[in-house]
Amino acid sequence: MTDSTETSGAMRIDVDLVRQLAEMLDATDLTEIEVEDGDRKIRIARKAPPVAAAPMHYAAPAAAAPAAATAAAEIVASPAPSAANAVKSPMVGTAYLSAEPGAKPFVGIGDRVAAGETLLIVEAMKVMNPIVAPSAGTVKAILVENGQPVEFDQPLVVVE
Repeated sequence: MTDSTETSGAMRIDVDLVRQLAEMLDATDLTEIEVEDGDRKIRIARKAPPVAAAPMHYAAPAAAAPAAATAAAEIVASPAPSAANAVKSPMVGTAYLSAEPGAKPFVGIGDRVAAGETLLIVEAMKVMNPIVAPSAGTVKAILVENGQPVEFDQPLVVVE
């Protein structure tokens, strides 16, 4: 038994592992991490930060390369709804438009939503993270497909 492992009854707790998982939670902005090793299961969770009631406005990121600038220009030139009101992914993961396969999607284009209402789910590391409307409004566009991989800060849904 190492110094970083404590014994409490039959369960051994690796304190260093718990610290590493907590640091990973902070670094990735996730709300929960769970690890299983045989009969041992460790779950680290924290409360999600409250959703701001005011709509968030994002500045376009600076282009790092000419190719990225060209791609950004093409996106802006398309006749899509304003990206200023887009709800963006807080993490890398997989977007799901409904709670389970075959279920009705959380929202559709033209639906009225209330602040805090679930728009879709982003799965990251087997944790389902609800993505909620930052304010009340109407869903103008859904920019991802069910089961589509998404990147950090990728626009997901436009709510105006």
